[in-house]
Amino acid sequence: MHILENLNPEQERAVKHFKGPLLILAGAGSGKTRVLTHRIAYLISEYNVNPWNILALTFTNKAAGEMRERVDQIVGESAGDIWVSTFHSACVRILRRQIEAIGYGRNFTIYDSDDQKSLMRDILKYLQLDPKKYRERTILSAISSAKDELITPEQYETRAQGDYTKEIYARCYREYAKRLHDANALDFDDIICKTIQLFEENEDILSYYQNRFRFIMVDEYQDTNTAQFRLISLLANTADDDGTILHNLCVVGDDDQSIYKFRGANIYNILNFESQYPETKVIKLEENYRSTQNILDAANAVIKNNAVRKDKALWTEKPKGDAIYYTRFENEYEESGCIADAIANVVSAGLASYKDFAILYRTNAQSRVFEEKLVLHNIPYRIVGAVNFYQRREIKDLLAYLRTIENGMDDISVKRIINVPKRGIGLTTIDRITNYAIEHGISFYDALENCDYIDGISRSAAKLGSFVSLIDSFKRHLAEPGYSLEGLLREIIEETGYVRLLQEEDSDEANGRIENIEELISKAASYEENCEEEPTLGGFLEEVALVADIDNVDESNDLVLLMTLHSAKGLEFPYVYLVGMEDGIFPGYSAIMSDNEEEMEEERRLCYVGITRAMNKLSLSCARSRFRNGEQQFNRPSQFINEIPRYLLKQSGAVPAKVSSSASSSLNAGSMGSEKKKIPSSQKTGKGGALFAGNPYISKGFGSTKSASGSPAAVNYTTGDRVAHVRFGEGTVTEMKEVGSDYQVTVAFDNSINRKMMASFAKLKKL
Repeated sequence: MHILENLNPEQERAVKHFKGPLLILAGAGSGKTRVLTHRIAYLISEYNVNPWNILALTFTNKAAGEMRERVDQIVGESAGDIWVSTFHSACVRILRRQIEAIGYGRNFTIYDSDDQKSLMRDILKYLQLDPKKYRERTILSAISSAKDELITPEQYETRAQGDYTKEIYARCYREYAKRLHDANALDFDDIICKTIQLFEENEDILSYYQNRFRFIMVDEYQDTNTAQFRLISLLANTADDDGTILHNLCVVGDDDQSIYKFRGANIYNILNFESQYPETKVIKLEENYRSTQNILDAANAVIKNNAVRKDKALWTEKPKGDAIYYTRFENEYEESGCIADAIANVVSAGLASYKDFAILYRTNAQSRVFEEKLVLHNIPYRIVGAVNFYQRREIKDLLAYLRTIENGMDDISVKRIINVPKRGIGLTTIDRITNYAIEHGISFYDALENCDYIDGISRSAAKLGSFVSLIDSFKRHLAEPGYSLEGLLREIIEETGYVRLLQEEDSDEANGRIENIEELISKAASYEENCEEEPTLGGFLEEVALVADIDNVDESNDLVLLMTLHSAKGLEFPYVYLVGMEDGIFPGYSAIMSDNEEEMEEERRLCYVGITRAMNKLSLSCARSRFRNGEQQFNRPSQFINEIPRYLLKQSGAVPAKVSSSASSSLNAGSMGSEKKKIPSSQKTGKGGALFAGNPYISKGFGSTKSASGSPAAVNYTTGDRVAHVRFGEGTVTEMKEVGSDYQVTVAFDNSINRKMMASFAKLKKL
């Protein structure tokens, strides 16, 4: 197959680009992976670029694996020399070779979020800070944000002066960094930050990798943070043979799909790319190969309401397809029940498989009612983003044993397993060992080896010595020629009696945990069999540490997938249900109430991502009322539904209090083989409030709750009036602003609290 075969004109332009910076604005489903892989092949075959001079970076192992597979198919044998990996995997690979230059050992441990929390709890105790007042999650989030912006503990401390809370965070950050270094451990943010530090402090190492990676490609560029941008800019600062700085950097992304601000993603990395590299060539990929034109028109209509974006619009040569199905239910139980009915009907009719369906929602809490209804219908499902396999207790325990064997300086892992299974070692003993280690500047494990010199633990000395001997024996056996990781895991399980204790428990939960352990053993065996380099314990631990939720999605399993919109990015499904489309849920209250339009624009991008996951059929739904946070809430349809042109939407049936089976079928009427049901005219504007043509609740699209005149529902107060709130007491209205189908009311309460509230929810009473 010729490299340029089956490429559209814009894709071909991108593939043929040679030197200098290139920005590919790739809309959803526009074939960006094909462009990247074919460009790699074209560089090698047509421009004689050495495969080892190419670096391709992305964000998930799933995406990297798919890219690697396609590159192998096109390039052939030499493809193995190309680095195709995630940001974190590439940096870990560099650090394993060079990290000693910045004072760490090559056998460093990678801490996950649970490890970080455990470490921060220890730090709060050490600094004598109240854990109820200073939450480890909040402090770790502040530290992560600082690292994303490449702010060191010292810099954070300087900037925090005068802010008492931030000064506390600064103390925690400094101690956290010290403890990580002492444990020869990195957290996920460090993987990028320490690579940057390595490059900036060692010009020879940076020069080596600049010369090694003369052509760099970055996928999902809109998801990069400040640190990742800095890393890329350092590597891409390469010189041609005549000394000219080339910036052979190709970035691919879509600013309309930038949805990870909460993780530190900086949308301005892609928006300002041409400012950073003035010689940039820009190519737009707007032809979509995934969805029908109606779905794309809906997505385009929503996203064009964002002011901060690159101008583009998706189109396809596929048919227009079905309209977007929209249903407003009485409550969340009817919503979930009807969707479960619809899926069951379509599958039983042989029109689709379970794996063709995805139910997408804004928050994890929304999954519960769908799980209940799917179980009632005997529909197999899986929640993406639920408890990660590697976060389960039994897996964490066994991995902690492996990490202790690999890196005895990892205090968190040693403390986790010192009493697993129970050895009768108390918390007082552990505290005394911890204090001894801190006082003498040694690791917790080193302190265990010196336990005879620690006051007050003589009763536990034998048990501690036995534990140290056990770990030392595992280390010796691992060093023996031919000893496998699978064998090491089985020896740990046998010597500790871990599985034996679970077997004695003989419960469904215990049996499930045993199955998980067997799966971990299989994973170790698979790693050793498929590892491209010499398999090592460190390599195995690194591989499992860098697994993301999306990497565990096996699309061959015949299951309905439930996931948040954030988890759905990068996936596609023939049938998509976008549920809970209500103001206050999606978009959330914080975005609605915020004066900062950026929050609402990010929510809208999230909606765009959800819509563009659908290939053939898209159903939007909301509920009139929903039980949330311990109370019944009454919600308006999402303003995003109102942004979709009315001609693209098809009301799929009125849903009164008692929902019929025909209503669930109508969610996909006509398109899924269900019989179309005529809705009695009495239901069009009657009880149940179906949103049909002529209904005064419809403006340019479905979902508005404006009055028949198009204005927000009237309230009996205005600016300057005195009002009362059930929770905040009495106050004065200082501002009223029309927001969509409601008023945003600002009230200065007598207790000095200023609040912005939506009138329909505030229930203010005029005094």
